[in-house]
Amino acid sequence: MLPPFLVGALSVQVRRDLGFGEASLGLAVAGSFLVAAFMSALAGRMMERIGPATGMRGAAVIASLALLGMAASSSFGALAAFLAVAGFANTGAQTGSNLMLARAVPAGRQATAFGIKQSAIPAAMLLGGIAVPAVALTIGWRWAFVGAAALALASAGLVPRSPRPDRSVDADRARLRVTPTLVVLGLAGGLGATAANTLGAFLVASTVNTGVSEGAAGLLYALGSAVGLASRVLVGVAADRARRSDTLPMVGVMLTGGAVGFGLLATGNRTVLIPAVLLAYGLGWGWPGLFNWAVVARHPEAPAAATGITQTGVYFGAVTGPVVFGLLAEGVSYRAAWLVALGCSLAAAAAVLAAGRVSERAGRSAPPPPGAGALSG
Repeated sequence: MLPPFLVGALSVQVRRDLGFGEASLGLAVAGSFLVAAFMSALAGRMMERIGPATGMRGAAVIASLALLGMAASSSFGALAAFLAVAGFANTGAQTGSNLMLARAVPAGRQATAFGIKQSAIPAAMLLGGIAVPAVALTIGWRWAFVGAAALALASAGLVPRSPRPDRSVDADRARLRVTPTLVVLGLAGGLGATAANTLGAFLVASTVNTGVSEGAAGLLYALGSAVGLASRVLVGVAADRARRSDTLPMVGVMLTGGAVGFGLLATGNRTVLIPAVLLAYGLGWGWPGLFNWAVVARHPEAPAAATGITQTGVYFGAVTGPVVFGLLAEGVSYRAAWLVALGCSLAAAAAVLAAGRVSERAGRSAPPPPGAGALSG
C-alpha cells in the first residue's frame, strides 16, 4: 500500500523536482488504483487457486521493484508507470491477505484481525508522513522510496504459510454469484474510497496551501495516519467483544463522522486542522476493516473472490477521488474539493445502510451460506 501514499506525502518535493502540478499528481495516483480496479476480481479468483501465501509474497516483490523504479524516475511519465505496476501488487496483497485471515483466524477474532490488516493503509501513510521531515527534507525524497523498497522486499520473507484449504468448498468458490448485496457494497466502498483517498494524495499539499510549513504538514499527515491505524484496530476489537454479527451500521456511522472532518478541512482554517484530521482519518477512513469483514462474513465460501469484487468498487473510488480532487483543487479551490469529499462520504454511508437492508431481505428469503454461522461471531 505504500507507493501511492508515499507519493502523496512527498508530493511537494516530488512535484518540484519532476515538474508537474496537482492535477497530474491526482492522475498518477489514480492510475495506480485504476490498474488495481481492473485486476481486483481476477486477483481474488487467482488467490483462491494458488493460495494466499504465494500471492502475498509475489505482491511484496513486485511492490519492491516498483518502488525502486519510482526512486530512479526522472520524469512524470516514469513515475506514473511505476505507480501503475505498484497497483498490480496492491491487488494481490489485498485479496491474498483477506483469504489468509478468513482461513486462519478463529471466528470470534476476525473483526479484530481485519482491523489489524487494514491498518496497513494508515501505517503506510504514517511512514510517508514521517519520511517528509526525516528523509525528504534531509537527504532527498528518492531515498525514501529506496528505503520503502527494502521494507517491501523484507516483508516477502515474513508471509506465513497458507493454512490448508477446505477442498469441499472449491466448487462453491468457482460459482461465486454476484449478488445485489455485493454490488451495493462495491458502490458504497467506491464512494467511501473516493472521499478517503484524497487524504493520502492531497492532505499535505492542502495543508501547505493554508500556510503551514512542509515539515509540520508532514507531521500532521503522520498524526492522522496513526489515528486511522488505531481506529481500525479498536473498532475491530469492539465488534468482536460485542459479538456483532453485522458491522455495516457501524461502517455507516463512521462514514458520517468522517464527512464532518472533510467539512472542517473545507473551511481552510488552520485552527481546526487537528480535529478535522482526527475525524477524517479516524472515522472517514477507519471503516475498511469492518467493511471487509462484513463482506467475508456474508461469503465464507469464497472470501478472496467476494472481496475481489467489492474491492473493484473501492479501487475505482480510489481512482475517481484523486482525479476529481486534483482537478478541483487546481481549477477551483481546495475548499470545493473537500466539499465534494464530504458529499461522497455521506453518500457512502447511505449506500452501506442500503446494502445492509438488501442483505437482510435476502437472508429472510434464502438459507444461510455454508459456514456463515461460524463466521458471524
